[in-house]
Amino acid sequence: MPKEKIILGIDPGTTIMGYGLIKVVDKNMSLLQLNELMLKKYSDHYTKLKLIFERTIELIDTYHPDEIAIEAPFFGKNVQSMLKLGRAQGVAMAAGLSREVSITEYSPKKIKMAITGNGNASKEQVAKMLQSILGLKEIPKNLDATDGLAAAVCHFYNEGKQQGGKSYSGWGSFVKQNEKRIG
Repeated sequence: MPKEKIILGIDPGTTIMGYGLIKVVDKNMSLLQLNELMLKKYSDHYTKLKLIFERTIELIDTYHPDEIAIEAPFFGKNVQSMLKLGRAQGVAMAAGLSREVSITEYSPKKIKMAITGNGNASKEQVAKMLQSILGLKEIPKNLDATDGLAAAVCHFYNEGKQQGGKSYSGWGSFVKQNEKRIG
């Protein structure tokens, strides 16, 4: 019986949330979905967070992923942007945790390294490599979708390796690993 797994990759954002789903049968990957949630037209940050949560739940309920790989926020100079990005990531994680789907975070550098062999690769280089790996007909205009897909592929490549990133199997696991920050 072939071993089958579905991985949802998410690139969280409050302007565009990119996502990709891959199906892995034995050691072979195939693309299930590659898309983005456009949030530019909404001015209210809380509405954006609600939509991120709802789309993530919808993806989970439709595709029943076994695992979620999410891009961790990178550290920039704009604190407000980082807070918004962290909230977007947290809401997507909460959606997965509410459905008991295990989640692993990967740094942008780790994802780029897994896909291209270069932790400083451009979004375009990552997209081109994914096009080659998965046989994509075309690359999306916005590369947030391929960034989400890259998180899923990175997770597949890191299967069984412990250095991948932070992993959570449910609310209890999340709270236990973050209790110093929470309490």
